[in-house]
Amino acid sequence: MAEEVIGKRVLDGGWLAARSTEVDLTGVDLTTTHPPSAQQSSWMEAVVPGTVLATLVKNNLVRDPFYGLENETIIDIGESGREYYTFWFFTTFECKLSTNQHVDLNFRAINYSADVYLNGHKVVLPKGMFRRHCIDVTDILNPDGKNLLAVLVYPPDHPGKIPPEGGQGGDHEIGKDVAAQYVEGWDWMTPIRDRNTGIWDEVSLCITGPVKIVDPHLVSSFFDDYKRAYLHSTVELVNKSNSVAECSLNIQVGIDLDGDICVVEHLQSEHLYIPAGSHVVHTLPELFFYKPNLWWPNGMGKQSLYNVEITVDVESFGESDSWSHHFGFRKIESNIDSATGGRLFKVNGQPIFIRGGNWILSDGLLRLSKRRYKTDIKFHAEMNFNMMRCWGGGLAERPEFYHYCDIYGLLVWQEFWITGDCDGRGIPVSNPDGPLDHDLFLLCATDTVKLLRNHPSLALWVGGNEQVPPDDINTALKKDLQLHPYFESSTDLKFSKEDIYPVSKDPGEYLDGTRIYVQGSMWDGFANGEGDFTDGPYEIQNPENFFKDDFYNYGFNPEVGSVGMPVAATIRATLPREGWQIPLFNKLDNGYVEEVPNPIWDYHKYIPYSKPGLVHDQILLYGTPTDIDDFCLKAQLVNYIQYRALLEGWTSRMWSKYTGVLIWKTQNPWTGLRGQFYDHLHEQTAGFYGCRCAAEPIHVQLNLATNYLEVVNTTSKELSDVAIESSVWDLEGACLDYEVLEKLTIPSKKTVSISEMKYPKSDNPKPVYFLLLKLYKREDYRLLSRNFYWLHLTGGDYKLLEPYKKNKVSLKITSMTYIRGSSYEVRMHVENTSKKPDSRTLLHNNVLEKNRLGDSDMQSEGVHCVPGREHERGLLEKVLQYFSTNTSGVKVTEVNGAGIGVAFFLHFSVHASNKDNKEGEDTRILPVHYSDNYFSMVPGEVMAITLNFDVPPGVTPRITLHGWNYEGGHTVL
Repeated sequence: MAEEVIGKRVLDGGWLAARSTEVDLTGVDLTTTHPPSAQQSSWMEAVVPGTVLATLVKNNLVRDPFYGLENETIIDIGESGREYYTFWFFTTFECKLSTNQHVDLNFRAINYSADVYLNGHKVVLPKGMFRRHCIDVTDILNPDGKNLLAVLVYPPDHPGKIPPEGGQGGDHEIGKDVAAQYVEGWDWMTPIRDRNTGIWDEVSLCITGPVKIVDPHLVSSFFDDYKRAYLHSTVELVNKSNSVAECSLNIQVGIDLDGDICVVEHLQSEHLYIPAGSHVVHTLPELFFYKPNLWWPNGMGKQSLYNVEITVDVESFGESDSWSHHFGFRKIESNIDSATGGRLFKVNGQPIFIRGGNWILSDGLLRLSKRRYKTDIKFHAEMNFNMMRCWGGGLAERPEFYHYCDIYGLLVWQEFWITGDCDGRGIPVSNPDGPLDHDLFLLCATDTVKLLRNHPSLALWVGGNEQVPPDDINTALKKDLQLHPYFESSTDLKFSKEDIYPVSKDPGEYLDGTRIYVQGSMWDGFANGEGDFTDGPYEIQNPENFFKDDFYNYGFNPEVGSVGMPVAATIRATLPREGWQIPLFNKLDNGYVEEVPNPIWDYHKYIPYSKPGLVHDQILLYGTPTDIDDFCLKAQLVNYIQYRALLEGWTSRMWSKYTGVLIWKTQNPWTGLRGQFYDHLHEQTAGFYGCRCAAEPIHVQLNLATNYLEVVNTTSKELSDVAIESSVWDLEGACLDYEVLEKLTIPSKKTVSISEMKYPKSDNPKPVYFLLLKLYKREDYRLLSRNFYWLHLTGGDYKLLEPYKKNKVSLKITSMTYIRGSSYEVRMHVENTSKKPDSRTLLHNNVLEKNRLGDSDMQSEGVHCVPGREHERGLLEKVLQYFSTNTSGVKVTEVNGAGIGVAFFLHFSVHASNKDNKEGEDTRILPVHYSDNYFSMVPGEVMAITLNFDVPPGVTPRITLHGWNYEGGHTVL
């Protein structure tokens, strides 16, 4: 057996599991004389990291709890008792140390407590879902290097029972523990039967020499208007040997270039002596950087990341331990804005208007993975969001989550494990003193801070959801998370570090010191700032309401939610046939309609598209749906309008009334039917693209309350010499109104009202019409923003769109596919080739491809066709040049149609084209990253759409185009 290499080895394979009541052996037996095998009847393949329920689902011992009503077939821990979900987990590993090597067995998180047995030796892991466990197992490894590990995992102490009426957090008993509280169910979530019991995060071995590195803390400070920067680093060092360790402590900072090349910008060493068996905290000298590349949130600039590596070399041993982490130079400040009363955030001195969403967790069975996290976070960035709130009833999110937030520029609001429903504000009042063990809560909080504090995306800590922690916990958190004087928002960057540090500790010596702590989600600049229930609302709205003066009266709304119906294919994939029944539409005496969903939709927490007395059914505006496909398609139209209007309404009052908004929620950790922009299978709803449109850094929009055109500029630069092209189209393909507003100047960080739309104030306006807005640079016609609306007259509806489904217009789609292993990138050049002879010729026929967050080397570019001005190089030519040696060829598909007009609500999907697909099988390939989807094109218009996706082995992808007036779909690749 080879010598162990210094570093971490993850134990993520070969695990077995068994219910404790079905195992007669002790932990000593299992890890000495009677190790289990998968062939034994009570043992099964385990999901680690994961939960007991995830393991049972994987082995088909219970049905998928997220499918239909199957969760009701699984016994709840409140009925079965804790013993039923107490499980053994077992694995083996090889590890044989050389002289002076040491090894720790690390559990990054378990839920809720455990007994660990290694080679017959027992160690008790104490309670707490959000704490790390480290066991020095150097002296209990087997001499032959073959080791047996068994872990008996116990559920939370207070799993509670689920009342017949459900409710927020069930009977609230889970609030007595330091654990995730959503597991007893919520108004958006079904109960999790095992309460997430299990080894739910990474298990690893850490091999070191005599000296070990623990929890380094990296902090950057800036002076002279961000020209001068310092990197501060403090590290804990543990000497595991019985003699003084003479060490060289090294820090290296570099930045990755293309490929595997890393340029080292700093390399520094210090000589240290560490006493035998001691634990010391050491602060390294600051490293100076001149004009470092800064880390910016999504939409404000690049997410520049440096690689920081700290190593310790021990005399007569060599490298004893190493630690590495990426690091972003940035400064986050926030204060309560005097103009709006909302909390205002600044990054690197620049104010940032927050548009983001609330996040629960990726999967309710904690089947967490880097791949899934990457998709989740990238989706949020593609929606142009810049903040995610990790809700207090969910998780302290994992380092992998933060890794991708760092990469894609999502600021994170991390909440601790307090909710109003379970910690003092429920009905009846629940656990007024919060968790029973306050010391445990604070221990988990401290450990979470150490785990996550080096991530540039982490923006603030918050004590709880709609509640503050108990007084003693809250006081302790305020003290432990106090800001270093430099990070007080009043600090002037023109000061020198000599003016600050002589009177305070080095920033790296704080537990955090760089981020604010806010005691609760409705306090201190959030909602009304005083803890009253002033977040929300959480249901369908008339789109124009979001723009009105009286819609929301506080500067920063931490939660505002609405509908979230997925596409029909997801309904078929996640619900049995009886769940495909669309709601009944009951007309009430007051003229409103009440939706009555089927019981399965009720179970999956469906939110109706009507609010009797206030909002008429928004789906019925398009006509009564006939089946699940028709219902879901019309729901996507509503999703798009609803969420675009929400964000455009907030942005319309940027800085004058609002400082930010977080939508409740962006996704569901199961197959829920409310508040989501993509479903649990990773298929986007049209609301995803409504948000993507509305949250552009530079954006042109229509104020639905005033009918004024507005331009939004959230960037740090003034927009000068720009113009708006406005064109109105009818259902027959005629351009009813055309206007160009030129020579506009839009200041930085401003929303500017430009002028009132003339249409539909003209004579005989059409009851349903389309509006296309384009914002562009006059000097080169470069398109900055494109926004397409479908509108009806006041008091009207969209029912004329129903017969418009038959108006199929011609399209020409030119595509090129680039394949790299299992990864595909497909570029579509889509043209609406229909045009009336008398249609007005537009000033320019811009092609917009919105900036993507793709993984290829290709850069997004727009191509603009201007009358009298030839292209120097067209989009297709550029693509052809790029793919000249890496392409599967160009394909041209023509969709013929007799109609003329708008190609309405087009959307691509990707499928497996295998011949052995069964009838009714879900053939979708997911996830797919689209540069845009659910888009519409006026006659003669051209758009470029990019698709990125991975294909399973042995599968050939097929791309299909659907649209409102393209029923049945067309295969385009």
